Amino acid sequence: MNPRALRLAGPAILVGTALLALIAGLAFGGGSAPLVIGDPGPLVRWGLPLAELVVNLSAALLVGSLVLALFALVAGTREFDLALDAASAGAAILTLAAGTTAYLTFQNSFPTQVSADAAFGAQLGRFLVDTEPGRAWLLTTIAAAVLTVLTFAVRGWLPTLLVGLLAVAAMVPMATAGHTGSEANHNTAVTSLALHIIAAAAWLGGLLLIVLLRPVLGRDRLADVLGRYSSIALAAFVVVTLSGIARAVVGIVTFEHLFSPYGALLMVKVAALIAMGVLGAFYRRRLISRIRDAATAARFWLLVGVEVAFMGIASGAAVALSVTPPPVDTALPTDSTPAEVLTGSVLPPELTLTRYVTQWDVDLLWAFAVGFGLFFYLAGVRRLAARGDRWPVWRTVLWVFGLLLLLYVTCGPVNAYQDYLFSMHMVGHMLLSMAIPMCLVFGAPVTLASRAIRKRDDGTRGGREWILWAVHSPYARVITHPLVAAALFIVSLWAFYYTDLFRWTLYEHLGHEWMIVHFLTTGYLFVLSLVGIDPVPYRLPHAGRLLTLIGVMAMHAFFGIAIMMSSGLFVAEWFGSMGRTWGLDPLADQYLGGGIAWSIGEIPTLILAIVVAVQWSRSDERRQRSADRHAERTGDAELAEYNARLAKIAERDARDAARR
Repeated sequence: MNPRALRLAGPAILVGTALLALIAGLAFGGGSAPLVIGDPGPLVRWGLPLAELVVNLSAALLVGSLVLALFALVAGTREFDLALDAASAGAAILTLAAGTTAYLTFQNSFPTQVSADAAFGAQLGRFLVDTEPGRAWLLTTIAAAVLTVLTFAVRGWLPTLLVGLLAVAAMVPMATAGHTGSEANHNTAVTSLALHIIAAAAWLGGLLLIVLLRPVLGRDRLADVLGRYSSIALAAFVVVTLSGIARAVVGIVTFEHLFSPYGALLMVKVAALIAMGVLGAFYRRRLISRIRDAATAARFWLLVGVEVAFMGIASGAAVALSVTPPPVDTALPTDSTPAEVLTGSVLPPELTLTRYVTQWDVDLLWAFAVGFGLFFYLAGVRRLAARGDRWPVWRTVLWVFGLLLLLYVTCGPVNAYQDYLFSMHMVGHMLLSMAIPMCLVFGAPVTLASRAIRKRDDGTRGGREWILWAVHSPYARVITHPLVAAALFIVSLWAFYYTDLFRWTLYEHLGHEWMIVHFLTTGYLFVLSLVGIDPVPYRLPHAGRLLTLIGVMAMHAFFGIAIMMSSGLFVAEWFGSMGRTWGLDPLADQYLGGGIAWSIGEIPTLILAIVVAVQWSRSDERRQRSADRHAERTGDAELAEYNARLAKIAERDARDAARR
């Protein structure tokens, strides 16, 4: 297929196949069937899935264009500007489609005769503000409108990075639009769908952008862009596949449910994803390196057209699947327990020694973070070894141990019980803010990345360039200063528990994820500023580091004692209302949590103090050895000169004494 023809045909193939898959999926799965009670009419039943399809495709163009621009294109060039123009067009379409979806979702939930009176407007306003789907689509519409302007206005590296982060964040409310807090496994469903949407957008949107940019890219430049896109697509494929499996598990419980209409649509989507994965692997291994050849290029663009068609099928099937009733009821029972009402999950069994190993509650976001962290770190170590460079084994061991400990905290027993036991929450806090960061800092990931990731010389920015930019940015200079890092570590500790931040993290899953990121980040910065080998702009002398640690230990111990002395419960309507019949009572459990913060929480700090003392001693030894080597090279010239100067002073004093 001619590349210029594909530039026009590619979007047409995508939209056409997506529409066909959507219509067939709605007809087969019953997603557009009339409702017995409160039917909103055919316009809403067919229009809502169509609007959601446009939302997904336009969001993909927005996110995929920005991601590819940041990792494969050169700022200030025509290709970079065209990528941002494509992102702006995607954001504009997303604004209209999200607004339309918000209105049709309102009509689908509350079928109402459209009118111009105040009552109709008030009802629509209450839906947009007071309901979870309404707020989600309102936020998406507003964010898309802002992104339309920003993507059109910005052109530099840093503004594009900030806009890209905002675009990714704008995808999160879309994941909550189809799920309510009354559903079982609400957090799992929302997290898996959010990851699925973001990864699919980067994958699909990146390929669309390459199709649009083909006329302005030469074959040599195209080969580089395709190679970098294939890495993005591979990571996206892994996330899309695994998050899709997790989301399907929520709606399909047994093998027999696969033969329901919901299961059949799921299988269509899976088949399309597998086909795209196979095509992607074929590109990466066979065609991209030979794209400069005319015959290979023609074959490549033909296969791109096929992959775009499969992407359309997957997109249409995904939307049809979202409005098709699952074969199992995912709603919480009407006679829910207090724990189910508060957390959306069944109260776990009593915490025993064996359940410290067997009771797991997987958070997909952190499972992916740990998986990618292990893969990229070990791949970097392997690359260094392949070229004959050495990397300390103990650093690799500590990095792996730190990530496995992070997995245990975010996906294991700590995550399973922290909503019900304050003491278990405090165990997670101490590990996240102190033990895990210490292991990760000793792993020296920035140093490894700067040595293992290939440097780019064509003006683009890859992983190495973005990491080094972040390390040397003005913002990093501030937050990595030892005193600032220590202040963030201590002040945030008190502010978290003695403000409504703690309550927010319990009631909102987004708050829970923020808590993990915050604890990890503040702990990592604090440890890095004291004992890390990764580059930071400034470090205190060893004596200053020890004094800082002593101050932090004192404030940390005082924090634990303050919790133990507290006579009231933190977030009493939460921890005091779980209906637990096992374990300590809530106030005694909170006392135990304070003891954990006071005693166990000091162990990593004590280890840090020992490490600083050892580093101080070794620093003095290195300084002395350096001085000795210098003396050997110069034949103790400095010492001889010093002694000669003392001798002259002594002779002068003797002469002065003789004159007197």
